[in-house]
Amino acid sequence: MKPLLFFLLALQSVSFAQPNLNGAWQAGTDENRMVMIVADKFYSIVVYNLKEKNYAGTFGGTYRIEKGEFIALPEFDTFNKEQIGVESRFALTLSGTNLKMGSGKIVWDFKKLDDGKPGALAGAWLITGRMGDDGKIQSRTPGARKTMKLLSGTRFQWIAYNNETKEFFGTGGGTYTTENGKYTETIEVFSRDNSRVGAQLVFDFSFVEGNWRHSGKSSTGQPIDEIWSQRSKLGI
Repeated sequence: MKPLLFFLLALQSVSFAQPNLNGAWQAGTDENRMVMIVADKFYSIVVYNLKEKNYAGTFGGTYRIEKGEFIALPEFDTFNKEQIGVESRFALTLSGTNLKMGSGKIVWDFKKLDDGKPGALAGAWLITGRMGDDGKIQSRTPGARKTMKLLSGTRFQWIAYNNETKEFFGTGGGTYTTENGKYTETIEVFSRDNSRVGAQLVFDFSFVEGNWRHSGKSSTGQPIDEIWSQRSKLGI
C-alpha cells in the first residue's frame, strides 16, 4: 500500500505542476523576430525586423497558467489597443526548450534563449525615482502611467505606457550583461528611432535596499540616474 500511495501522491504532484516560463523566448526569423520575456507574473512580446531595423509592435502585461493555457491580461498592445484589459487564452505546450503557444490558426513556436540567468537583474521593474535638478533623487509612485522594464538573464525590454488611457509612449529592447558593477545594453529594437539599433550603452548599476540604482548616459547622450523597484515588491 505504501508504494502505491507514494506513486499516487507523486503522480498528483506532477499533474498539478505548472510549467516555469521565466526567462526569454524567441520565435520567427531575423526578418520577423518575436521575443518574449517572462518574469514573475509578467510578460512582454516585441516583434521586429532585425535586418532592416524595423519595429513592428509590442504587447504584454500579466499572465497566469491554468489547465494548460496561458491566460494573458494585456496592459499594453500596439497591435490592438482594444485588447488591453481583456483576457486572452492561448493553448500552451512546453517540451524541453521548445514552447508552443497559440489560439485558433495562430500558433507561435518559441525556442528558449535563457532561464533567467546569468544576468543579475531578471525580473519586472518599475521606475520609482529619478535624479532631479537639485541633485537629489525624487521618488515617484507608479500609477496608470508606467515605465516598466522586463529582464530575463540575457534580454531586456522597456515599455512606457498608460494602461487606463491605453496610451503607448515607446519601447526598446535587446541583450544585456551585468559584470563588475556595469550594466551593458546592446539595442536590437527601438520604436522611436531605429538609428539607435546596434548601439551599445554602458551604465553603472548597484542594489540599494533591494532597489536597482541605474546611472550613466541615455542613447541620446543625456545623463540619467534612476531608481527601479521590482513590481512584485510594490504590489502593482
